[in-house]
Amino acid sequence: MIKYSLICKDCDLAFESWFSNSKDYEKLKKKNVLNCQKCNSTNIEKSLMAPNLINTKSGFSKDKDKKKYNKIKKTILEYQKFIKNNFEYVGNNFAYEARSIHYREKKQKSIYGTASKKDLKELNEEGIDTQMIPWFEDKNN
Repeated sequence: MIKYSLICKDCDLAFESWFSNSKDYEKLKKKNVLNCQKCNSTNIEKSLMAPNLINTKSGFSKDKDKKKYNKIKKTILEYQKFIKNNFEYVGNNFAYEARSIHYREKKQKSIYGTASKKDLKELNEEGIDTQMIPWFEDKNN
């Protein structure tokens, strides 16, 4: 059994559901039988899931958990470094800049910044592909 965090792309309702395996989720998604409990939409997607943290009572050591955490943190920091070096930061103007580029009002360029869920939903409805990634400021830099 596997538990997925799901989100309705129409009303932004987040919920969880259990599946026999990942293929079972894909099969149900393809048949459009997954639906939102709130608005009955079938526009359901998997969302980012927090890892299940393992404590010492279950037989794993804190050192092993800390190594996993540090590996994930290192990977995220590498992605952030790549983005900062290769993309233009547009801050809170992300939605405006993305539209300007998409509708050819501005030169094609790679950007990153912040946007609300509502802005991201509207951009997606307009056919503008956006991605959300985990982001945090490293206190050690």
